[in-house]
Amino acid sequence: MNYSTTGADHGPELPARAGDGTRAVRAGLPEPVKHEPTLPGPVFAAHFHLPGAPTGPYTYGRDENPTWTLLERAIGELEAPGRDDAETLVFASGMAAISSVLFSQLRAGDAVVLPNDGYQALPLVRSQLETYGIEVRTAPTGGDAQLDVLDGARLLWIETPSNPGLDVCDVRRLAEAAHAQGALVAVDNTLATPLGQRPLELGADFAVASGTKQLTGHGDVLLGYVTGRDAAAMAAVRRWRKIVGAIPGPMEAWLAHRSIATLQLRVERQNATALALALALRERPEVTGLRYPGLPDDPSHTIASQQMRRYGCVVSFTLPTRARADRFLDALRLVDDATSFGGVRSTAERRGRWGGDAVPEGFIRFSVGAEDPEDLMADVLRALAESAA
Repeated sequence: MNYSTTGADHGPELPARAGDGTRAVRAGLPEPVKHEPTLPGPVFAAHFHLPGAPTGPYTYGRDENPTWTLLERAIGELEAPGRDDAETLVFASGMAAISSVLFSQLRAGDAVVLPNDGYQALPLVRSQLETYGIEVRTAPTGGDAQLDVLDGARLLWIETPSNPGLDVCDVRRLAEAAHAQGALVAVDNTLATPLGQRPLELGADFAVASGTKQLTGHGDVLLGYVTGRDAAAMAAVRRWRKIVGAIPGPMEAWLAHRSIATLQLRVERQNATALALALALRERPEVTGLRYPGLPDDPSHTIASQQMRRYGCVVSFTLPTRARADRFLDALRLVDDATSFGGVRSTAERRGRWGGDAVPEGFIRFSVGAEDPEDLMADVLRALAESAA
């Protein structure tokens, strides 16, 4: 198989109006070769044959791998379809991808704006940035509050919808304000997925995500990626990946690519069930603080409906006490008590157990899987009833 990155082995171009399902099942596939698999198997190589001058796409396994190439193409075709100026790089985890953008673009004396209600590991990132002499400002996601602390910043980091609170901000508005001041804009697109939201189309410079979650969707792969539209900025991201060696294994990359083929099927089922669950929870008197951007009366629905095509698989809500939340989780039979989200098996957890999120003790983050909706709904409603005792 020819793994050249020049594009000569790239599969047939999809129609400009190809649907998400078509894009997902065809994403990143090479030109068909007789007697070869449609998706070539993982390439396990620390080094490659390299006689003479060190030219060509594959020289050493920390820099490039043919399996990454196909996966990067696949993700790029979903995050930035039709864009010739976009590049995608894959990483060992979502945090590796996040770190690559922040630490490759910022220097001592720069200022960065982060959400104060974002992913739980961001406070650790903040501490490290400050150690390097970088000023960190924070503001909530909701209400586009990051605008208020943007002046003079080098980079704006957006997470929308936010995890776990599910607030949504206006990406286009924030990106325009940031660019007017010369700042770069990165959007954590993990919860939305590229089938729910395309940050580059909304004006962002980077779309960053943990592929561990719904992109791969089976709870068995750690992966991250960065898609960017600025060549110099992405060159710095690539250099950072080389320096720290935060690369995915070929087996993980292959599993991720294989899983993308079912992304649209999984997203459609999970999103539809998440909305149905949110509507059912809205009728329960013990449930407060219910959030799902797809609900017409959710505080974020108006802006979400303008920039998102799908609203995600996560629903958040609060039960009256920590004990009630724990009883509810214990009573669930079809839902795993786990800390990730986006998988085909539903998961839920009491987020306060980690101590890093500003949420009530009874706050539940519920990730809807691909189970039959009727079975999942019945399980949740039964567990709510049993937990009241």
